[in-house]
Amino acid sequence: MDMITVPLLLLLLAPLAAAQWQDCGKNGNFTQNSTYQANLRLLSSTLPNKAASNTNLFATATVGDVPDMVHALTLCRGDTNASACQSCVATAFEGAQQLCAYNKDASAYYDICMLRFSNQNFLATTVNGDSTLILENSESLTTSADYFKLFLFTLVNGTAQSATKSSRRFITSQLDISSFPTLYCLMQCTPDLTIDDCAACFWEALQYTLNYIDRKRGGRILGTRCTVRYEIYLFFQDPILHITNLAPDVPAIDNTTTTPRVEQDTKLPQSQPPAVQTTIEEQHGRNGSKRPLWIIAVGAPLLSILMCFICFVVWMRRRRKGKVNLNDQAATNRPEEDALVWRLEEKSSEFTLFDFSEILNATHNFSKENLLGQGGFGPVYKGRLPDEMEIAVKRLASHSGQGFIEFKNEVELIAKLQHNNLVKLLGCCIQGEEKVLVYEYLPNKSLDFFIFDGNKTTLVDWEKRRVIIEGVAQGLLYLHKHSRLRIIHRDLKASNVLLDQEMNPKISDFGLAKFFSSNDIQGSTKRVVGTYGYMSPEYASEGIYSIKSDVFSFGVLLLEILSGKRNSGFHQYGDFLNLLGYSWQLWEGGKWLELLEVSIVKEIHTTEARRYINIALMCVQESADDRPTMSDVVAMLTSENVILPEPNHPSYFNLRVSKVHESASVVVPCSNNDVTITEEPDGR
Repeated sequence: MDMITVPLLLLLLAPLAAAQWQDCGKNGNFTQNSTYQANLRLLSSTLPNKAASNTNLFATATVGDVPDMVHALTLCRGDTNASACQSCVATAFEGAQQLCAYNKDASAYYDICMLRFSNQNFLATTVNGDSTLILENSESLTTSADYFKLFLFTLVNGTAQSATKSSRRFITSQLDISSFPTLYCLMQCTPDLTIDDCAACFWEALQYTLNYIDRKRGGRILGTRCTVRYEIYLFFQDPILHITNLAPDVPAIDNTTTTPRVEQDTKLPQSQPPAVQTTIEEQHGRNGSKRPLWIIAVGAPLLSILMCFICFVVWMRRRRKGKVNLNDQAATNRPEEDALVWRLEEKSSEFTLFDFSEILNATHNFSKENLLGQGGFGPVYKGRLPDEMEIAVKRLASHSGQGFIEFKNEVELIAKLQHNNLVKLLGCCIQGEEKVLVYEYLPNKSLDFFIFDGNKTTLVDWEKRRVIIEGVAQGLLYLHKHSRLRIIHRDLKASNVLLDQEMNPKISDFGLAKFFSSNDIQGSTKRVVGTYGYMSPEYASEGIYSIKSDVFSFGVLLLEILSGKRNSGFHQYGDFLNLLGYSWQLWEGGKWLELLEVSIVKEIHTTEARRYINIALMCVQESADDRPTMSDVVAMLTSENVILPEPNHPSYFNLRVSKVHESASVVVPCSNNDVTITEEPDGR
């Protein structure tokens, strides 16, 4: 283990360095005024504001093309404010480039924020990686090492369990033990991690804490994906969690864990921590004085294990008891349904298996008053759980031939996804013939409800539409690049973009989604499913799907948002049968402003309007190779510095109406919601 000590004199003379710890990677260097440096500067100008405007004070971004592509991630401490976060991230960019001059990979850690940028796509992984740092206070506590590890483990383990279940993946806590200094702890994961990934990251940090920090008055584990800090003084706002008992036993620590870099955290706190006057042994005396602590150390874990066992038995009995149908008759699931139930029951508490009786109570027996809408999967109802939480309940229609395949696909896929622009799946119910999906409730329905209704278009001004466009793009980018699997949605459309209370978009309906390993780029199928009007030509005609299929759908959606017109459906735009041909005609004739929906014409700048239409037409180009990736799209949407090439003609642009009003020579069936499914099986 390399030990790097920092003299106190240097800390007093160099406050910037004292406030920061950095890790300069080994992925090579860039040169001054290079494309890589330009991309890095672009990130430094946009990422601080992006993080500050996010409710979780978290942001990721990717700019440029290989080999000059830059990936970046930043996270501010959960108890800070947006202004301080923005300032800290901006300072982190400056500090990282000063202390890791011309390094393509660098990490910077401050008290209230962290930043990492790299030419390698570290965003695709959920582990801290090589940049994990351990910092420990230079002063030690005069107490038994065994007691210290026991109390520290109690604090960190208990805090980790609560932090993983927090929606922000952030929590602070304190542990009060008689005759021992109060321990304060702060733990945080990046909010895009699942509960399991966050717990795994904390478990790794816990090993470091117990193995490398010995009776220090404070210590930190700093990583890209999670951080842990403890002190014997209050270094954050009032704690929201009090640890009152010891955690149950856990597997033994593996001492073969890769050794991270350890540094001395000698930074002086703003207020001096309270001093420990005497040791535990001195306060209790030599004979019989340790008995209360040994009672805690031995009895509490046994009691916790007993309580966990009782809870487990009750939970299992409750789950088994719940598997009866509406008439209290034995529910007979098919083998593949039973297998799915068991896999879901093995998941962590992030996902709930509901009893059907709970669903009935929440929706008032699927009353018509609670019906929100109807989709290909089945009806969707509004519900309310006993804790007053509102939910959206999607019930599989009994006549849906492909229902269970789509149901299984959505449950096993979306349950693993965590992103602000993806709808959150809370749980499901599998009971006999009943298959139910339970989502977070989004009060503003779907995007098509606003943009295609002349009476409601004024409710979504240009600023709201811009936020919706960028949010959908970020959600697709996560699916294509930053989730653990490369996911192709295959059915992106306005009705599958839901809106929360602030009109933020969330992509929904993953029943038709496909997924690849990170190395695959496309697949093919004999079972073409989706919505006509949004399907790319190579998918509709040949069954070839890829990330460029979703890019095409996004381009169609973008044109619909800008124009307020549907591409699919029985519509005629001038001489054309669809919105794509109409848009292309206006673009070629320099009349692209005529495409815009009337209510936003006065709100959007001419240059910005042209830019968005240009991006949309690039996405719907006939050749998949010509279309940009979602990384490119996000960069083009968020930065005016990215130069846009002229688009080639879109697919289906030649679907014209003849002068004698005869049918077009090429006819593509159109439908608002229907899907086309062939009978051939679709192998994955």
